[in-house]
Amino acid sequence: MTRHIPGTRSLQVLEAAGRHLNFTRAAVELNLTPAAVSHQIKEFESQLGVTLFVRKGRSLQLTPGGDILHEAASDALAALRHAAARARRSQGQTTVRLNVNASTSIAAKWLVPRLDQFLKKEPHADVRLIVSCGMQDFDRNEIDVAIQFGPGLYPGLSTERLFNHVIYPVCSPRLLGGEHPLTAPEDLLRHTLIQQSWSGQGVVWPDWHMWMLAAGIDGFEPKPGLHYTDTHLAIQAAIDGHGIALGDEALVADDLAAGRLVRPFALSIGGPPNFAYFAIFPPGMMQNPLAASFIRWLHTEAETGGTA
Repeated sequence: MTRHIPGTRSLQVLEAAGRHLNFTRAAVELNLTPAAVSHQIKEFESQLGVTLFVRKGRSLQLTPGGDILHEAASDALAALRHAAARARRSQGQTTVRLNVNASTSIAAKWLVPRLDQFLKKEPHADVRLIVSCGMQDFDRNEIDVAIQFGPGLYPGLSTERLFNHVIYPVCSPRLLGGEHPLTAPEDLLRHTLIQQSWSGQGVVWPDWHMWMLAAGIDGFEPKPGLHYTDTHLAIQAAIDGHGIALGDEALVADDLAAGRLVRPFALSIGGPPNFAYFAIFPPGMMQNPLAASFIRWLHTEAETGGTA
């Protein structure tokens, strides 16, 4: 599902400039110069007789007329992408590309184990998974849908909340009956606790200090040991019996169901307030049948909590 429909460069300029409200960022996205973006906008304004943007201080704003035309340009591009996909199918090109961006942990521990189920539902889909820790540029990388951890505030993009965070200890079942059985939270102090350290977007990921406080254990000091920044690596270390990790429920559900991990204690803590995993996509993407099917499938999988 390519985004670059021939003959639509001027519409892409208007759409990107209106979304970014910044000619320089729009130029970078479209691989143009800021002067070229400015020239195209002035040409639009001259030919249509409508002022599209006004400058207030250092920022740009769409005029009421510009807002109307920007929405029309966004809808037109989405409609053309949809039509191009239909046209290819009408000529026997039954394979349709879906470009998905996902953060490392959600891709490894949740999405990849389920993708075969989506392909059974949509056998003509050709899913290209782009794994990255940060949000990618949708237009430059031709991304249709992203799954990312964050606050859900993505200007110019639509979002669907998938998972809230429920965090609790997980370990290999071998540790339950080992030398130091896990019968009370205090027993964790006799084991290697796998540390996960992450901060960004103004928040800090919950750690063992927070869980121990919730369990009523004061003065906890972690011992030297294993530290990871990626959740899926911490989970894998726990599966391998290297210690006890704090698992995010959405990411450990399959391992718990398969018996690779167990949950020794029921106590859980939440993630950063207002943060969750979101499906993120450009406005108008729901007009694309395959992308819409994928987004609905993501929501259903997350809502039912089905394991792979």
